[in-house]
Amino acid sequence: MEGLPNVMLRLILNITNYFRGDCFMAKMTGGDALVQALITEGTDTVFGIPGVQLDGLTDGMYRKQDELELMVPRHEQTTTYMADGYHRVTGRPGVAMVVPGPGVLNAGAGLSTAYACSSQVLLLAGTIPSTQVGKGLGALHEIPAQTEILRGLTKWTGTATSPEEVPGLVHEAFRQMRTGRPRPVALEVAPDILHAVADIEVGEPFVVPTPRVDAEDVALLVEMLNSSKRPVIYAGGGVKGERAHALLTQLAELLDAPVVMSENGRGAIDARDPHALPAFALWELRDSADAVLSLGSRFVSPFGQQMKTGDARVALVNIDPDDLTKPRHADIAVCADATSVLESLVAALAPRVSWQGEIAILRAECDRRVRAAVAPQMEFIDAIRSALPADGIYVNELTQIGYVSTYGFPVQSPRSYIWPGYQGTLGYAMPTALGAAVGAGGRPVVVVTGDGGIGWSLQELATAKRYNIPVVVVLFEDQRFGNVWRIQRDRYESRFIGSDLTNPDFETLAKAFGVRFAHAEDAASVNRAVAEGIAVGGPTLVRVPVDVFPTPWPFIHEAH
Repeated sequence: MEGLPNVMLRLILNITNYFRGDCFMAKMTGGDALVQALITEGTDTVFGIPGVQLDGLTDGMYRKQDELELMVPRHEQTTTYMADGYHRVTGRPGVAMVVPGPGVLNAGAGLSTAYACSSQVLLLAGTIPSTQVGKGLGALHEIPAQTEILRGLTKWTGTATSPEEVPGLVHEAFRQMRTGRPRPVALEVAPDILHAVADIEVGEPFVVPTPRVDAEDVALLVEMLNSSKRPVIYAGGGVKGERAHALLTQLAELLDAPVVMSENGRGAIDARDPHALPAFALWELRDSADAVLSLGSRFVSPFGQQMKTGDARVALVNIDPDDLTKPRHADIAVCADATSVLESLVAALAPRVSWQGEIAILRAECDRRVRAAVAPQMEFIDAIRSALPADGIYVNELTQIGYVSTYGFPVQSPRSYIWPGYQGTLGYAMPTALGAAVGAGGRPVVVVTGDGGIGWSLQELATAKRYNIPVVVVLFEDQRFGNVWRIQRDRYESRFIGSDLTNPDFETLAKAFGVRFAHAEDAASVNRAVAEGIAVGGPTLVRVPVDVFPTPWPFIHEAH
């Protein structure tokens, strides 16, 4: 075909592909094109709630039900939470779908959580008809500046102006999620674009390039580590997945270095590994460490300051250049993928002895301190951990058990611990756990929540029942917003306001939704209830009445 004009060549290729059943260019609606582009990128599930502006998209999903499942929760906020949970256990992008206006606003909490935790979430957002956008005519679900709102919650937001643009924008959305720092993205499509018919080329899926790291940067890191006698590794949320897990374990063994895991970095190395330590261990190590290697972490405190590292040299490795700048002050700053840097370091370093057994002593001391300070919470955490397999998934809510879990729950496998990061999104846990369970591939999922947080998502028991999602929800009920109540007691002379809760009868509620229920009074009965829920499958709600717990905060926020 050499020398043929491009138009004729494309026509011949299209005809050939048509007859072999692999058509690149075909007449289809924008909705059909969007669905096909999602499938081409490997999407198998969309978490979404239909609506009139999305009819052209859901109709396309109807024709592809054998390749793409639409799962419909009971609140729009759950769509993005489920997509986030799905991504965090699979490593693949999670896809959500909502109508414009209130739908987008409701989905915003899940987007903000995904943004804080660097999750690959794609929100398919409907709009009002494209000819009415920005005119303020009061169209159904119209809000001012929807696109700008989405841009404030995402890494990238695209808007289709024709059906032909749809596949390219889908592929660009996946490119944005899969390159650089992973964060949520959004794609707006108007109903008229979804219904319009055109000759559309879906194209090929985005091929993820192999991340590269500069050899000179690696040489600087190797020199720093080789010259150090007491190195410390600090692992953040950017160290994720089985490959990074294995490489980090190897690096810790080569350097004989402690691995301190941030809240988002938990699971970067098996908590049972002799080098693994909780985040607060850095407070002890920094006084004698001479080098700190931070991998995939923002490396700032909850108060926006660089982590204190004493006199140690500091090397920061992060794929996001913004996380290498002030307020951080690094001796070496490397903008690169943490896994690629780990691979290069493991290949370049030789084994040695550094800490002379001190890590084991500090591990034991950290455990002793935690158990002495928050023994009641640790009893429940131990009970859940022993009922959950090593690769079981633990979804952690902002509750009194949950806060202790950020440093006390032993995470033993990669992609098995989920937490809302600095967004601190109360109420996210149960809907996120549902998405995690959909993507878990049979791995058990347990979520701990409180009677405050679960109030955001009680309706999702219907979702769990409808799809028979295997998740065990352990609900600790103290009839209050625990942190608000404690602060009012300790700092405001017990002037309690707005911190008490009136709860439903959770057993009756579970039965009304057709969900299995268990009542547990102590750690032993929690262990049995969780184990039975995992064995039976499907959704289980476990109610655990509790009273005031010891404060979890001394191990989370360093005293100033």
